This record gives sequence, structure tokens and C-alpha cells, in this order.
Amino acid sequence: MKILVSGWFSFEQMGATAGDLYSKNIVCQWLDNAGVPYDVALDAPFRGGINWKEAEPASYSHVIFVCGPFGNGWPVTDFLSRFSGCKLIGINLSMLQSLEEWNPFDLLLERDSTRTNNPDLVFLSAKPSVLVVGRILVEPQKEYGSKAKHQRANEMIADLLDKQRCAVVPIDTRLDVPNKGGLRSPEEIESLISHMDLVVTTRLHGMVLALKNGVPALAVDAISGGAKITKQAQTIQWPNVFTVDNLNEQQLQAGFEFCLTNEAREKALQCKRLALEYLHHHEQTVIDFLTG
Repeated sequence: MKILVSGWFSFEQMGATAGDLYSKNIVCQWLDNAGVPYDVALDAPFRGGINWKEAEPASYSHVIFVCGPFGNGWPVTDFLSRFSGCKLIGINLSMLQSLEEWNPFDLLLERDSTRTNNPDLVFLSAKPSVLVVGRILVEPQKEYGSKAKHQRANEMIADLLDKQRCAVVPIDTRLDVPNKGGLRSPEEIESLISHMDLVVTTRLHGMVLALKNGVPALAVDAISGGAKITKQAQTIQWPNVFTVDNLNEQQLQAGFEFCLTNEAREKALQCKRLALEYLHHHEQTVIDFLTG
């Protein structure tokens, strides 16, 4: 007995989602637990499986189609025709037609159909432990010089994040033009930043709003020689800041890893406390000037 596990991830550009891939993993885990051999049918951009069009149908006793809407049309018809000699199992499917009209499965554990509804299989998936990283980039600012420096910083940050196992959340802090993330107020921007595990930024307020909320920041000053980001980091004693001059991959990786430490989180809160000490004095200075 050998099983072919298939789904919308088996067909190029047919709308495979995170839910489809989670469901595939769960079914494969069931088969692993039972000691049942299987192949997984995958198409681009997914890798590590086989192409169902090249698979030998006689090699499989059963075919499982897992997750998603399922109806009697292309490419399902071509797929079912090729594996017509195999027992067919459907798991976590939304059947688009009445089962009285069409049900090609020998065993159907549907998500929903004219017969019944069941909980979605993804409830069984393990809770992910992927970092959530806010990416906050400044556009080139002509008052600060070189556009090429900004571009280099952005490219190095992109390369760094591509190498990490993390979910990258682009966060736009501008509000004078339509915000790229649909954020509408400073409070919405800060609330989003506060939920990040860490922030990678070339923006001054990307660093400030992160540290204010105890979120470690990897800050890159895209101005040659350092400018407002560097000066602010020095003022509040935040150590994890780099200037674009002579910036290298090793520095960025080390800075990223520092953000994952308890030391970094404690230091972020220390920086906030130090900043507040400064600023409370400023408040009193303004009041004294106005009332003196």
C-alpha cells in the first residue's frame, strides 16, 4: 500500500493557501504515525514532491485529496481520470455540488457538503513559533544626501531578512500620504509596532516607537557618517545601531541575533526610562519659560 497525497498545492497557480499546506502536513503526519508510505504531489512554487502528471498510477493503492473547494471541473476531472484505478479519499473539502449529484470518493470526510459540516482540519496544526519582524524603511531624504546609501541599506536589510525564519511585516509610518499598510493614525502605527518580536528599521521613529514599547530594534542609519538615528541611539544608550558606511552582513546578523535576547529587551526598557528622565526635565523647562 502506498498513498498519493494531493490538493490544490498539486496544481500550479490554483490558489493553494496556508490552510491547504497545513492540512497536507497533518494528513502526512497521520500517515507517518501509521507507518504508511506516501508521496506528495506538488507543483511550482512548492518543492520536494512529485508531479502527478508524471506519477505512475499503478504505484498507488489510494489517492487522498485534502482541503479546499472541490467540484466536478478542470483540473479535478483530469486528475481523477488519471488515478481512476485508485481508491479515492477526500479530507477537509467543501463539496461544491450535492453529494446526490456527484461524489467521486470512496471515503469522504468533508469540511462541508449537503450531508454534513465538520471542523476545519487546520485546528489540528501546531502553533507556529516563527518570529514576527517589523520592517520600517525610510524613503531617501534629499536633505540627508545620497540615495545610493539608502538603496544599499535597504538591499542589505532585504538580504538579511530573506535568510531568517520569520514573518516580515512592512510598516509604513507616513501619514501625509496614503499609508501603504492602510494605517490611519499614530496610534495604529504604534500598536502594530508594539506587537512585533523585533523591528529592523532605517527610520528614527521606527527605532523610537519600538524601544518605547520594549521591542528591540536593529537600526541602520542610512546617512553616511551617521545622522539623527545614530545621535538618538547614543543619547538613549541603545547599542544596536549601525551606519551604512562599511556595513556588512556579519554585523547585521549579529544585530538581529542580539534583538532575540533577554538582554536586548531589558536594554530597550532601560533606554525608554532614560529617555523619560530627559524629557520630564524638558517639560519643566518649557513650563518655567512660559510662566517665568
